Amino acid sequence: MVDPTSDLGEDISEEDAPRCATCAAPVFDEPNHRVITWIENGEVQSAHFCDESCRSEWAGR
Repeated sequence: MVDPTSDLGEDISEEDAPRCATCAAPVFDEPNHRVITWIENGEVQSAHFCDESCRSEWAGR
């Protein structure tokens, strides 16, 4: 798994790329990529999204 706080470079493989929390597509270094983070039970959680549309549709936080 890729560290969610690191820059996502172009050299990331599809299997190592984070998945969109809405549509499960691999998220690569794209200008529309969105990430949100929050603290839950004392641990940092994060969710990646393909774009703002997927972020808006997310049923999570």
